[in-house]
Amino acid sequence: MNNLQSTTTLNNGVKMPWFGLGVFKVDEGPELVNTVKTAIQHGYRSIDTAAIYGNQEGVGRGIKESGIAREELFITSKVWNADLGYDSTLAAYQTSLDKLGLDYLDLYLIHWPVAGKYKEAWRALETLYKEGRVRAIGVSNFQVHHLEDLMKVAEVKPMVNQVEYHPRLTQKEVQAFCREQGIQFEAWSPLMQGQLLDNEVLAEIAAKYNKSVAQIILRWDLQNGVVTIPKSTKENRIIENSRVFDFKLTQEEMDQIDSMNQNHRVGPDPDNFDF
Repeated sequence: MNNLQSTTTLNNGVKMPWFGLGVFKVDEGPELVNTVKTAIQHGYRSIDTAAIYGNQEGVGRGIKESGIAREELFITSKVWNADLGYDSTLAAYQTSLDKLGLDYLDLYLIHWPVAGKYKEAWRALETLYKEGRVRAIGVSNFQVHHLEDLMKVAEVKPMVNQVEYHPRLTQKEVQAFCREQGIQFEAWSPLMQGQLLDNEVLAEIAAKYNKSVAQIILRWDLQNGVVTIPKSTKENRIIENSRVFDFKLTQEEMDQIDSMNQNHRVGPDPDNFDF
């Protein structure tokens, strides 16, 4: 991986960029359209949104206005909890496409492992995949037991598991299971919503490389084999976040960052979440 267009190959052969833009909590409007357009124009090729974010239309406009060919981009969205079910998931997928103004998605995920509902939703994702309406399918926020449960009935193995992942929540068990199963691990909230940006350990490593703390964390993601999708709406930050391909952390530094884990979440716990 040596630039923003570098990809990992998913278990079905589809290539997914290692680095992308997340748009969680970016509201519909000119700022969102401009954020997506700016990121693409600065070399980003992967954009991650979700139905519940309520911003798919703006993401679609940003994609359109970027002037980059659709096939060069990798667009992800997710089905929300209220729509989990066979027919409702199929309908939700079409709604997402319509809002984005696209003919297909590159990756479609089940957003949360709602007990008793995710298997039917997965069956719908398999249908979409088999019909060629989506290039890859996966899950989000699934723990090992959710994955094991799903894979008992799945005809198609998930290609991605997108989870909260940052130096305070390294999820080693889930990551090891995904690696063993050939499921690509992906980080949401990689910067812990900004809570690590003044961390002394990370600041010391950043000073050594003349990089920002954010860049150190994002580089740590990549070296751990984790796809990462930091969010920013500021052009200088969008550019800065992506400049992580010109240096490499030592194994000692990787271990040092790994040891910061406290199993601390900034988002909901998938096992204790009132869906």
